[in-house]
Amino acid sequence: MSNPVNISNSPNPPNSPNSPNRRMKFPHLRQDFAASLVVFLVALPLCVGVAVASGVPAELGLVTGIVGGLVTGFLPGSSLQVSGPAAGLTVLVFEAVREYGLPVLGVIVLATGLIQLLMGALKLGRYFRAISVAVVEGMLAGIGLVLIAGQLYSAAGMEAPASGLGKLAGLPGLLADSAVSTEALASLGLGFGTIAVLVLWKHLPKQVRTVPGALGAVALATIVALVFSLPVATVEVQGLLGSLQPPGLDAFGELANVALLGTIAAFVLIASAESLFSAAAVDRLHDGPRTEYDKELMAQGAGNTVSGMLGALPMTAVIVRSSANVQAGAKTKASRVLHGVWLLLFAALLPSVLAYIPLPALAGILVHAGWKLIPLRGIASMWREHRGEALILIITAVSIVAVNMFEGVLIGLGLAVAKTAWEASHIKLEIIDKGAGPVQAYLSGNATFLRLPKILDSLEALPQDRPVELDLSGLHHLDHACRTALENWAERHSATGTEPVRVNAP
Repeated sequence: MSNPVNISNSPNPPNSPNSPNRRMKFPHLRQDFAASLVVFLVALPLCVGVAVASGVPAELGLVTGIVGGLVTGFLPGSSLQVSGPAAGLTVLVFEAVREYGLPVLGVIVLATGLIQLLMGALKLGRYFRAISVAVVEGMLAGIGLVLIAGQLYSAAGMEAPASGLGKLAGLPGLLADSAVSTEALASLGLGFGTIAVLVLWKHLPKQVRTVPGALGAVALATIVALVFSLPVATVEVQGLLGSLQPPGLDAFGELANVALLGTIAAFVLIASAESLFSAAAVDRLHDGPRTEYDKELMAQGAGNTVSGMLGALPMTAVIVRSSANVQAGAKTKASRVLHGVWLLLFAALLPSVLAYIPLPALAGILVHAGWKLIPLRGIASMWREHRGEALILIITAVSIVAVNMFEGVLIGLGLAVAKTAWEASHIKLEIIDKGAGPVQAYLSGNATFLRLPKILDSLEALPQDRPVELDLSGLHHLDHACRTALENWAERHSATGTEPVRVNAP
């Protein structure tokens, strides 16, 4: 008879992290745990920097990052994509807070989340893939330009003008004012030093690069500011609970404002498009399960709904954090959930650390992030191969800088639709004149109002004293405007006593 096994003396008890049972239940726990720490270190300075640049308490950026991990991270959709506050929404959030106040921001974010939930339930997520890439890249380029210009003022410790054009036009004056101010020079030096560290970080030894570049740059800037007692502004700390501002009933009254509804529409469009485009990009980085777009849109909606209820920043999926997650070896959604846990522990236990971070360092991080939003290589390639798309990208970006975010995106979408309609309305008119008998005119393709001038010019050039046979059987589409115009032309042509035009309708 065999002796019973003494479980307590087993080298790997059942509850041990290295036990076979634990490994079967969580086969990728070690990889996901390590990846979550990397994502946390990447997300921490970005969450704080986006919040400060958006004109809200720094802790609200952490709150959105926490919600992105603990709420959106748990939900199905994209298994390795990480959500949180994004640089792409910074300009829009800043304008909304300046226009309506911080309490109304929660209403905007809450409404954005509810609309995203509805769109996901109606299975509209997949249709965001149909948005013109030129418009999306133009949108991001415009955001990047405004973000860079605005953060240069923050790097100098000065207040930025309200409009995008004002920010760009004021840069020469900013440099002139900074040249005669010791404080501004110190602040700018720290900001540009942060950018230099970010640019050079990839060339440092591999052991150093185990620390994410953004965190390393902020840490170095903080140390320099403390050691040399630089006269630069630092992050204001209110505490996690003190920064939360759930929207009150009076804030919901602003929903009667038509302009606010336009702002919400802009939030929905930009947040949804950026998240789903990011999902497509992340899918190309790994061989795991593909993104379910409608479920991912609902996951983003749930996260924004909770963020709005807490009065925090809007969230999107963020390609920087997501790619770091994949490159760190994450296998399941556990890594993004755990990154939310680490953000929560930091915000709860170490919020005072934020007070040492210099604002110019955060401005430098966002200038670097804004630069990466501008697809310079993509524009050059697009200009060579698809000049019309490149023009849409450039006009969208310029419109965002010159007007505002919402109207700039609408201009880009309008141009994309007009270009597509023009290209889709190909029409061919073939004239056969044998010298005797009727002139034969064959129309083929798509006859839309956009091509009416070309069609009518050719038909009106036909001899008035000859009968005409108009064959429309080759048309795939004939819109009402073209049909009416052709009927009117036929009446005019026949009014001179010529034999009536014979029309072979499709």
